[in-house]
Amino acid sequence: MSFYNVSMITFILGIIILILGYIFYSRYIERTFVPEDIPTPAHKYQDGVDYVPMSKNRNALIHLLNIAGMGPIIGAIQGILFGPIAFILIPLGCIFAGGVHDYFAGMLSVRNRGAQITGLIHKYLGKNAFKIFMVIVAIMLLLLATVFVYTAGDLFAERFLGVKDFVITDPKVLGTYIVILSYFVMATLFPIDKIIGKFYPVLGLMLIIGTGFVLAGFMINGVNLQNLNLTNINIHPNKLPLIPMFFMTVSCGLLSGFHSTQATIISRTVDKEQDGRRIFYGMMCLESLIAIIWAAAAMDIYSTNLVPQNIVGTVNVVNIIANKFVPLNLAFLVTIAIIILPITSGDTALRGLRITIAEALNLEQKSILKRLLIVIPIVICVLAILVWAKTNANSFSLIWRYFTFFNQLIAIPTLCCATVFLARAKKNYFVALLPALFYVFITMSFIFSEKIGFNFPLKYAEIIGLLLTFIVLFLLIKNIKNSNT
Repeated sequence: MSFYNVSMITFILGIIILILGYIFYSRYIERTFVPEDIPTPAHKYQDGVDYVPMSKNRNALIHLLNIAGMGPIIGAIQGILFGPIAFILIPLGCIFAGGVHDYFAGMLSVRNRGAQITGLIHKYLGKNAFKIFMVIVAIMLLLLATVFVYTAGDLFAERFLGVKDFVITDPKVLGTYIVILSYFVMATLFPIDKIIGKFYPVLGLMLIIGTGFVLAGFMINGVNLQNLNLTNINIHPNKLPLIPMFFMTVSCGLLSGFHSTQATIISRTVDKEQDGRRIFYGMMCLESLIAIIWAAAAMDIYSTNLVPQNIVGTVNVVNIIANKFVPLNLAFLVTIAIIILPITSGDTALRGLRITIAEALNLEQKSILKRLLIVIPIVICVLAILVWAKTNANSFSLIWRYFTFFNQLIAIPTLCCATVFLARAKKNYFVALLPALFYVFITMSFIFSEKIGFNFPLKYAEIIGLLLTFIVLFLLIKNIKNSNT
């Protein structure tokens, strides 16, 4: 079977949309922001810990690993269950929502002394919004770090230690978790150029190469895909509604609020403002490409019944994909590349939480003791959540779904901050406003319809979501008018 066949038209169309979107729309967004030739926070506030100038290419690869947790993989292998529409919605969402979100999160931070997303919310949306989202960001980052210790540990233990039952009392499992969490702590405490700056560019290349192996497997082994038509717009086996569930399921690769907490870390290492397009928008597009490729691989193995029903949509699908599309002597490299994802996002989740708390408390971070003062309580919280998650049935699914909600919820104020910034500058603020309002509707419809939320019938949840969308629009208009008086 050849790489190209008629069944791949929708898949290829999605990749073309992504490439053209980055070439043209990202340049429009950059021109709307207007990068300036002024010293960045990395130079103005250099402290050898968080504020450290680094090159554009190094920052890009670091940022890719920071944002590409398990989301573009798990989200893709779950999102493709909706059908080939994923190949279109992922790139469109990336170009008009995710890329815009990430670019403005990073560049607004660059313009504001490397402020974290909560600091930007305080400046552009006010004190009350800051108080609410300070709590939400902290909860989201704690859940994310815990989930990524969990997933990276289980993937490693399964592939390399032969573990089948991932109970925390198994010395192999517990030992793996301890090693990963210990690394998280080191990466959180050490200056950004000592561990993250040195190793992430190499690990980023491994991720790209690992995904490239899967794509090469399409060419060698062929791939069985579906094209989009009127009969398969939504073919989810559990009859999940496309709106809001698809946009909540496929976050990384489409739009993810978590990215705002990572872009603001990198804002403190950006050498010049002109680097922002490649670093923030470009790496969002590359993550979207990774998601599309893994979605295609998942569609193929689902269609050939290679996946037991009980693990469809779970992280265990990764090894099945690696084994099918990559030669056996290289398949372990793909697993390593995927294990890298949660590790290199979990550590920066904790780093982002440390910086966010330090900024809120106005606590300088040049001193290792003051960093420890924040990190030790954070680690205790992660351990507590991890032990609970491993000793309670279905806890991982519960944590992941709450993380999904908080993750997308945080994307809303980030886009609202960009809207206010552009409106004050008398620029085209609709590029940020429209995706912001769309995600208010999506996120609120989700939480009001889901069992983890209010469990209302979907039609009522959508009505509430629509009402809340108009309320947010009203508050934004009021904010903009007040700032112009």
